[in-house]
Amino acid sequence: MRFELTIKAFAPTMKIIAPWRIWDIKSRDEEIDYAEAHNIPLAINRETNYSKDKNLWHLSHEGMDLEDPANEPMYDKILEMGVSPEKAPDKATYVTIGFEKGIPVSLNGKKTGGVDMIKALNIVGGENGIGLVDLVENRLVGMKSRGVYETPGGSILYAAHEALESLCLDRDTQHFKTQVAVKFAELVYFGQWYTPLREALSAFVDSTQQTVTGEVKLKLYKGNIIKAGITSPYSLYNEQIATFGEDAVYNQKDSEGFVNLFGLPITVKALSEGKK
Repeated sequence: MRFELTIKAFAPTMKIIAPWRIWDIKSRDEEIDYAEAHNIPLAINRETNYSKDKNLWHLSHEGMDLEDPANEPMYDKILEMGVSPEKAPDKATYVTIGFEKGIPVSLNGKKTGGVDMIKALNIVGGENGIGLVDLVENRLVGMKSRGVYETPGGSILYAAHEALESLCLDRDTQHFKTQVAVKFAELVYFGQWYTPLREALSAFVDSTQQTVTGEVKLKLYKGNIIKAGITSPYSLYNEQIATFGEDAVYNQKDSEGFVNLFGLPITVKALSEGKK
């Protein structure tokens, strides 16, 4: 879907030839039979014949024992980008990521490009057992599919970005953006990147990122990503307003009218039910 819908967006009349839809090979075992018969070297064997897709962002594992959701993944057998949390160091690792308008631009105080950023975070994240995801997907064709994913660098970046947004975005924008994220992810997953809706949603997201600038410090420890400090020149957090100590920001008595009006529908419903 993703390859072909992209081709249709740029070359709508191009003929697409997909061997899997033409040949008579019906399984991965038959693929191995074909490769062996034609002396094609393979990096796997029948015992390690997981379906794997790897790129800069992640590595996915599917098939074999993972086809049964009751089976715990054999991480020591399948992992390539990192280790299981049990094998991670007993000492935490700290990373600091700098953002400018939502884009990660520095790592531990050093200006870093996107590719180098992900590569470096993949290494440190993998070493600390970060980014292991075991999930059952809802595929476009309707079936459910179980897969295990390694996304160490991506998981760290997502956690850092989300933490910074919590400081820089107003409540309504932050809450609405989480709703948009579900639809955006679905469009990407279904291969609908080159569509008007995706472009419109991207424009909304770009607008929200104008003040998402600052630094996020994270502690990586045995599969956990723990916030260790957030700073931003656009922070909406005001300690004088949020304090539990004495303040002169607003009159506490103002809350009485607000609560009464905000809770009016609940009060009316309770009265209609004969409650006193």
